Amino acid sequence: MRAAIVSEISLVKRLPRRLNKSLFFSSETLQGDPDDPLYSDVPKPRRKKTERKPYVTPMKVLIQGAKREREIRKAQPCRMLEEPPDNGLLVPELVEVAHRVYQARQSLLCGLSELVQVIPVQRCRFCNEVHIGHFGHEIRTCAGPNSGFRSAMHVWRRGGVQDVVFFPKCFHLYDRVGKPRVGHDERRSVRRIPAIVELCIQAGLDLKKYPTKRRTKPVYCIEGRIVEFESVIEADEAKRKFFCERNDPLVKPSHILIKPIKKTKNLVMENQSKFLDQLSDEVRNKLGDLSRRTLDSWFEMISGAKKIVEKYTVNTCGYCPEVQVGPKGHKVRMCKASKHQQRDGLHAWQQATIDDLVGPNYVWHVRDLKGPALSNNLKRYYGKAPAVVELCVHAGAPIPDQYRSMMRLDVVPRVEMKLTLLPEITLFIEIDNMC
Repeated sequence: MRAAIVSEISLVKRLPRRLNKSLFFSSETLQGDPDDPLYSDVPKPRRKKTERKPYVTPMKVLIQGAKREREIRKAQPCRMLEEPPDNGLLVPELVEVAHRVYQARQSLLCGLSELVQVIPVQRCRFCNEVHIGHFGHEIRTCAGPNSGFRSAMHVWRRGGVQDVVFFPKCFHLYDRVGKPRVGHDERRSVRRIPAIVELCIQAGLDLKKYPTKRRTKPVYCIEGRIVEFESVIEADEAKRKFFCERNDPLVKPSHILIKPIKKTKNLVMENQSKFLDQLSDEVRNKLGDLSRRTLDSWFEMISGAKKIVEKYTVNTCGYCPEVQVGPKGHKVRMCKASKHQQRDGLHAWQQATIDDLVGPNYVWHVRDLKGPALSNNLKRYYGKAPAVVELCVHAGAPIPDQYRSMMRLDVVPRVEMKLTLLPEITLFIEIDNMC
């Protein structure tokens, strides 16, 4: 009997050293290289802060476009711009989209303000990391002050709506074509509003707080400068007539905005328990309905903003999160990112993406809010999702199909398995990841 036990122990010792601690079962996808195209759906932050954001349009294409524009100016120094919105006119088919995007943003903020009171949101005290759950994760990705003394561990505190979705601000332009830039001396006199609201205003949304100039005739381009021959009186009369026509109920809201999200005070008052499984069925149904409508508003806002960005130019700094909606970026010397001394504090403007216009704040996906914290050793196998999607999914909304691969739903972490070699010897093998 003693010889049999010794032989079994020697068999266990012959197993790979990695198998003594944990046994990894994974598919071919997880065995691939992290830089494989299959991992492209999981967003990764820049490795260094000194690196510039990737260009949306390749530099060669931008240079070729600038050369063509220069040749057109030489061939025809004075020409009338015909295509909107470059000629100062609105794009008719995007006016309704702008109204829907603005209404969807309002509904999104209203829904998130209710959900964050039920689903806890954690944010790091020293960096921009956000986590959805009762306890913060243990993944060492903090890059804030004195992160080296904490071994890059995050220090969590309670977050809010502004941590779930981030709307960067930009300068409001009264005339996006006639005066597309804001000078450094005008930085205090020009108001700053959320960039997505400014995008809706330039696309046709009218707000009393933020007046803007509307034209009825296209402008001229004389040697690269914008000139309009419309008199001030005609412009004012056309503006009043245009506003009167726009007040007609021609813009129909989309199907998700027919029933706007209303604040449900009973939902927060009835939620006296700590975990979701302790809620009553009625409160849970209200929470699920609210999360579904909030998620629909999110998709409505993102899809509409993408359509508008295809026509209206949005610029972002290549090194910092600054955004400016308009043909050109502003000239305010406020950049504090890498190499700002070489630019005298000016931003390095380039074409922006939808993530620059609306910060989704990607967070690690958690299967169970009551489960253990995410381990740093398994961060390669965890998925990610926008904080809005993660929050709504935990509140009861269905998982969107476009985020299933990003959330890594095919990976099951931390499953224990009991293997009995002999009655006297029992080997516990922990399967960290199993597909």
